[in-house]
Amino acid sequence: MRLGLALGYWGRGPDPAHLRLVTEAEDLGYHSVWTAEAWGSDAFTPLTWLAAHTSRIRLGTAIAQMAARTPTATAMHALTLDHLSGGRMMLGLGLSGPQVVEGWYGRPFPSSPLTATREYVDVVRQVLRRKAPVALDGRFHSHPYRGDDATGLGKALKPITHPLRPDLPVLLGAEGPKNIAQTTRIADGWLPLYWSPTRPDVYRAPLADLPDGFVIAPMARAKVCDDVAEGLLPVKAMLGFYIGGMGHAARNFHADLMARMGYAEEARRIQELFLAGRKEEAVLAVPDAFADEISLVGPRERIAERLELWRAGPVTDLLVTAPDPHTLRVLAELNT
Repeated sequence: MRLGLALGYWGRGPDPAHLRLVTEAEDLGYHSVWTAEAWGSDAFTPLTWLAAHTSRIRLGTAIAQMAARTPTATAMHALTLDHLSGGRMMLGLGLSGPQVVEGWYGRPFPSSPLTATREYVDVVRQVLRRKAPVALDGRFHSHPYRGDDATGLGKALKPITHPLRPDLPVLLGAEGPKNIAQTTRIADGWLPLYWSPTRPDVYRAPLADLPDGFVIAPMARAKVCDDVAEGLLPVKAMLGFYIGGMGHAARNFHADLMARMGYAEEARRIQELFLAGRKEEAVLAVPDAFADEISLVGPRERIAERLELWRAGPVTDLLVTAPDPHTLRVLAELNT
C-alpha cells in the first residue's frame, strides 16, 4: 500500500506549512500529494506550485470538480501540468452535488449523473490520446456543440499540444454504488470519500469486477497523539460539515454514504442540527466510532495495529491528511 499526502483545499488562504509537509513527504518516499477545491481556491494552481518545488512525488487532484470546467479545459490543465512536472500528473475528478453545482457554478446539476460523468471522462480521454479531433454526440457534453442556440460553425478539434502521456491516470470520486461500479469500468482508479477497513461489505458489490492495476485511494486523517478523543475532534468537525452542510437536506450524497455505512439515524441527526444552525452540536453528534474507523488516530502502537487493517484490504494508496511532519514520518516507518 502506497502512501499519499492529501492537502485538501484552502480555508481563508494558503497554508504556509503545506510546502514543508510536501517536501518532507517526498523525502520520506511518499508516492503522491493531492490538492482539492470547493468554492474558494482551485485545485490546479497549488499543485503547479508544488510541482515546481519537488521532483519525484506524483501530483493529483482529489478532487477537481467537473462543473468548474468543460472537459476539454480540464484535459488542458492536466496535459499542461503533466508536461511541466515531467509526467507526474494524476487527474482526480468529481461531480459534486446540486447545492454546489447550481449554487456556486451556476450550472444545472445533470439529470443523469452517471451519463454526465461517462461523457466527461470520454472527452478527457479523447484529448489526452489525441488520435483524432474530439467528437461526441453527447447528452451533456457534445463536441462540437449542437444545442438549439448553436451557430452551426463549430469545428471538431484536437489539441495543438501533444500530451506527454496519452494514458495519464484518471480517477473518480464516486460515492453511490452505481457510480462506483461505473468508475471501475471507465477510470483508472477510485477516490473514496470515506473508507472503513472494518466494513468490507459496504463496497463489495460495486467493486466485484476490478480490472488489473485499478487504484483505490481513500483519504484518512492521521495524527499521532496520546489522547484519541482529542485527536478525533478534527475528524468529527469535518464530518459534521460534510454531512450537515455539504448538500441539501433532501439530497446530500455524503449523508447517504454515512447511512449506508451503518449510521443512518446519526446522519439524519447531524443534518438536522447543522441546518438548524446548531453547528457545534452537529459536530458533537458525530459518533466517535464512525470518526475512528475512517481515520488513523492515537499513539504509535495503536496506529500500527489499525494500519494493518487498511493494508489487508483492496486499498492500493492511503492518502493521509497529516497535520505534522512527525505523523508523516511515523506512517512512513510503519508502512515499510
